[in-house]
Amino acid sequence: MLMPKRVKYRKAQRGRMRGKATRGDRINFGDFGLKALAPGWITQRQIEAARVTLTRMMKREGKIWIRIFPDKPVTKKPAETRMGKGKGAPEYWVAVIKPGRVMFEVGGTTKATALEALTLASHKLPIKTKISVRPDYEEA
Repeated sequence: MLMPKRVKYRKAQRGRMRGKATRGDRINFGDFGLKALAPGWITQRQIEAARVTLTRMMKREGKIWIRIFPDKPVTKKPAETRMGKGKGAPEYWVAVIKPGRVMFEVGGTTKATALEALTLASHKLPIKTKISVRPDYEEA
C-alpha cells in the first residue's frame, strides 16, 4: 500500500477542500488523464484498486502514471469509547483531491484501450471524474 516513509507530524487535522486545484491540473506525462470533478479524500486502497484495474485492462501495453499520493493520516478512535482522552491513533492514509486534479495518466496505447481502462478505474473512485485528452494529441 502507498504511504509515506516518515512524516513530520503523526496526526493531522482534517482541513478544508476549498477552491480548484492549481497544481497537477494538466496532463504532463501521458496522452489521456483521469481528472477529478469534485473534492474528496481518496484512500490508499482506492488508489491501488484503480491502479490494478488500469494495469489489467492495458495488459502491459503502454504506461501508467499515478499523480496522487496519500500523505494525510486519518485517525480513528476505537468503537464504543467514551469522549475525551485525546485524538485516536492513525488508521489509514488519504490523498486530498480538489476539482481539476489529474489523478492518473495513461500513454503509449490506443485511444479505445485508454478510454476503457480509465472508465473502469473511475468506477473504483469515490468522486466524480472525467477523462481528458492532451490538447496536442493526434492518433497515429
